[in-house]
Amino acid sequence: MKVLLFGGTFDPPHNGHMNNLRAALDLVQPDKAIVMPAGIPPHKAASATPGQVRLAMCRCFTALSPVVEVSDWEIRQGGRSYTVHTLEMLRDRFPEAELYLGVGSDMLLSFTRWRRWQEILSMATLVVESRRPGDGTALHTGAEALQAAGGRVLFAHAQSYPCASSDLRTGRIPRADWGQYLPATVLQVIQSQDLYRTADVPPVEKEEPNHDL
Repeated sequence: MKVLLFGGTFDPPHNGHMNNLRAALDLVQPDKAIVMPAGIPPHKAASATPGQVRLAMCRCFTALSPVVEVSDWEIRQGGRSYTVHTLEMLRDRFPEAELYLGVGSDMLLSFTRWRRWQEILSMATLVVESRRPGDGTALHTGAEALQAAGGRVLFAHAQSYPCASSDLRTGRIPRADWGQYLPATVLQVIQSQDLYRTADVPPVEKEEPNHDL
């Protein structure tokens, strides 16, 4: 059995996230793919968007495949979310499964600053889902270093997408254009909840050492 973990803040989830998960599904062909919105990501300011609202927006991912499910496990834990703890939970839940962890290319390059990163490598194969232009050499070097430390790294080669969640929250992408970047179900939640008015957006903090997504 193969289980793929696809985590993130998803504030909000956009078409780039959809591309990344689609590429990981195509590569891994998992029996189960678990989308896991974070409670409080260690390297970011606390989201102003309630966890249950982000969870509702993440339902968009289930349209990609019947194997996709959305979990509120990290949200229910409270406090900061660490990937190693989520993988330990999945290992206990699926003791015979091969675990796969989806990561973006930027996360691969900072992976050795994640909490207990060596244990993550021992539990799961990393699936790098995107490649930004010009990152090829750095990613290859980063993957080789993690493999030398005993890790397994696969590249899903998702098409890069010209959007970040922060671009939407902060208004760098005009609200009138959001339909181009968001799944329709996500846009509906944003409109019904009147999310991402500029005054409600928290400041962006720099990534903290030894903390992961």
